[in-house]
Amino acid sequence: MKPPSRLLLALPLLLLATACGTGEATTSVTARPAQGGTLTYATDREPTCLDPHVAGDMPQAYVAQQVLDSLVALDAKGRARPWLATSWDIAKDGRTYTFHLRRDVRFTDGTRFDAAAVKANFDHMVDPDTQSGTAGGYLAPYQRTDVLDAFTARVHLDRPYSPFLNMLAQAFLGIQSPKALARSKEANCAAPVGTGPFIVRKWNRQSDVVLVRNPRYNSPPPYAKHRGPAYADKVIWRFIPEPATRFAAVQSGQVDVIDALPPEDQRTAEHDDRLKVVVRDRPGNPTNLALNTSRAPFDDLRVRKAFLYSADVADGLKSVFFGQYRRAGGPLSYVTPHYSDAHENAWPYDPQKADSLLDRAGWRERDGDGYRVKNGVRLTAEVLLKSDITPNQLALMEQVQATAKDVGFQLKLLRLDAASVNTRYQAGKYDLRDGYWNTNTPDVLHTVFGSEYAARNGIHSNATYAKDPALDKLFRAAQATTDPDEQQRLYGEAQRLISAGAYQLTLYPQTTRLAAHHGSVRGAALEPALSLPYLYDAWVSSR
Repeated sequence: MKPPSRLLLALPLLLLATACGTGEATTSVTARPAQGGTLTYATDREPTCLDPHVAGDMPQAYVAQQVLDSLVALDAKGRARPWLATSWDIAKDGRTYTFHLRRDVRFTDGTRFDAAAVKANFDHMVDPDTQSGTAGGYLAPYQRTDVLDAFTARVHLDRPYSPFLNMLAQAFLGIQSPKALARSKEANCAAPVGTGPFIVRKWNRQSDVVLVRNPRYNSPPPYAKHRGPAYADKVIWRFIPEPATRFAAVQSGQVDVIDALPPEDQRTAEHDDRLKVVVRDRPGNPTNLALNTSRAPFDDLRVRKAFLYSADVADGLKSVFFGQYRRAGGPLSYVTPHYSDAHENAWPYDPQKADSLLDRAGWRERDGDGYRVKNGVRLTAEVLLKSDITPNQLALMEQVQATAKDVGFQLKLLRLDAASVNTRYQAGKYDLRDGYWNTNTPDVLHTVFGSEYAARNGIHSNATYAKDPALDKLFRAAQATTDPDEQQRLYGEAQRLISAGAYQLTLYPQTTRLAAHHGSVRGAALEPALSLPYLYDAWVSSR
């Protein structure tokens, strides 16, 4: 890599120094790595598509991390490091990035990795037909890529965009074979092709994804612990939605590693000598209920404030998650760079304040069921939930529903299939929507609250429909500067405005929660960019 520019120096340093690192799960194990065998991994949710460019949800990123490489990586201090790009130059105006690429890498379908492949990937991410909510959203400033020569690609942006390298380090923007991208969307969803340590062999829907080792792998990231092909011959990526079944599977050794360790089983796992537990909170926008400000009743700031005061989140987390989840009170998870703790207690449980605000908003009367009414209309809000919501998450929603009822809100919890949720979400037909956004930069505030992401009738990431010119101005200024102190000030002011706007009921940070069986696996780790599971360095000892 060439000497870091001022822009590189502006990358957040706090995140990984305090929260991520490589997170190796088995640092106390002294056994030597062993080649071969099958590693069985179990998770709670099945992706709808394995191509992380499409839509862009965490289950896709989990699998993509094993199959795709990225242009850059983050180190333990949050600094961008070479990966498929050996170096890069950033223009003084921050609008042009020139990437110099490795010359010795091929995709697993035999296609050469080169500048044309980089262009094909960026173009694929921003193509409306790809329907990319995450990667495409991150590339909102993207204009075009010029292929300067076989191994040099120049990316043009429409504005200075300091979070760009952090975005590129995420699995959502993993690099795929242009030949594979040219297939149908369905074919690429079933088996994306990368340069990574594993190859998608087969996706057995509602059961598992079979990954096999890439025997010619030669491009591990700088945080990897070894070079050459992965240790395991095969990874069986199983889907076990039921929490107790998933935990029993790792306890018994039927699977080697699970994620989404159930909070009710965490203490048991921590005291089980057969298991190693790794829990790490992720950066970004915490799990939340987004209040749709584009329609009643939450187009009234007083009603939004009343709803936030009505929710007893702290007690709910304590009872539902057994004290294993901390409260997130502000719009950024505490492990996000430039996080401010000034807003953690901005919206405590206070039913008296909620009552007063609703009275002032004209919701003074109550009907026979105790709900508030105004002009003959009941104070009702529909909560959009996916049918695969976990039992713990549903229980927390029911507690929020109960305390909201005490002050006069009727919350209707709508559990719908994913397609129905997406259709209503894209059309803005909801009052509250549960969600989160994992990313490694405070610019997540722009993604979640920026006006340009509040599109009607289509894919959008601004679930609250917040449209505040003052916020937009702060986001543009923060993206344009390379001064960390100035970024802290600008993103800090953005957090203040967002908290004051009562756009979200924030609940708890997103967390990676792994349990690995000591008797059969070593080396399972978390990568630094998003704390995703990383199995390249893992080896199995009993299979």
